[in-house]
Amino acid sequence: MKITDVETFYLKLPNIENRTDSSQDTLLIRISTDAGIVGWGEVDGCPSVVQAIVDAPYSHTMVTGLKRLLIGENPLDTGRLWSLMHRATIFYGRAGATLQAMAGIDIALWDIKGKALGQPISTLLGGAFRDRMRVYSSNMFQFTIEATVERARVAIDTGHTGVKFGWEPFGRDERTDIAYVEAVRKAIGDDNDFMLDVGHAWDAKTTIRRASLFEPYRLFWIEEPLHPDNYAGYGQVSKACSQYIAAGEEECSVAGFERLIDEGGVDVVQIDLTRTGFTQAVRIADYAMSRGRKVCNHNFTTDINTAASLHFLCATENALVMEYCVEPNEIARKLARNPVLIRDGYAHLPTEPGLGVEPDPAIIEKYLVR
Repeated sequence: MKITDVETFYLKLPNIENRTDSSQDTLLIRISTDAGIVGWGEVDGCPSVVQAIVDAPYSHTMVTGLKRLLIGENPLDTGRLWSLMHRATIFYGRAGATLQAMAGIDIALWDIKGKALGQPISTLLGGAFRDRMRVYSSNMFQFTIEATVERARVAIDTGHTGVKFGWEPFGRDERTDIAYVEAVRKAIGDDNDFMLDVGHAWDAKTTIRRASLFEPYRLFWIEEPLHPDNYAGYGQVSKACSQYIAAGEEECSVAGFERLIDEGGVDVVQIDLTRTGFTQAVRIADYAMSRGRKVCNHNFTTDINTAASLHFLCATENALVMEYCVEPNEIARKLARNPVLIRDGYAHLPTEPGLGVEPDPAIIEKYLVR
């Protein structure tokens, strides 16, 4: 079996809000083969930049686009193809958007591998430790406390036992932050988990102070309070705070996650499959386990990310819980014709070969940027 084409599909809502909501657009990758098997992947990054990386022409042996490399290759050789892409982009890659582009391709290759072998990806990763993952409802903070509380109540009413809120308008001043946290805890009750995503708003000392003030509200974790490159600051925060510290969604490489774990001391390692791919995610999870850390996914995009995350987490012994984006737009919520089953607060692992989900051509056509 040989790869015959690598295509990208940039999907975007008609009206993009001015806030940190990555569910508003996405880049899908479709890889076709001469056996008629098609694999799908996704990248949560800058879609136009990733498209350029995929489609770029050959410059020299260490500067080339990814599509050119893959045509004619065996899609089952996932590990070899990862190394091939990494070496052929080493002058401009090694991190960031280039690894993200490779991640989307890697997901599509694993989807093909599962379909070709008649097995779900979780089986190919070594086998599932569980057939479902507890999911938490992942939300943006709304611009009023009342609207945020309504979101929290909807999450609990729909069977979730964990709720996360993050990003603007949170993090701007102490009094408002406490009011938001207090209101959400009151709305969800004492028996449900509350994850707080700060969205890089603070420095280390501010984080330590806020964490102390938040202790009565029993946060499940405090996520990304610092800039992602502030490894030393994460080390300070992890040592000083009683709450678990979670981070990692901007990391794309094994080396980056190793620094976050060893220098930053984070408790919960958040891996976004659309930025790492399966091939790297397994190595990252193994390293986290060797250091006694738990693994969670990051997912604020589509059903492709949801399915990839679920296969990965179910096949990962040290997986903790699964993020599930509930932003109510069609790209985030309606992309797949056969989405992952979310019921009673759990995501249920697909048993079909590959990812187990397929995009709806009508949604692709509706939101495609031409």
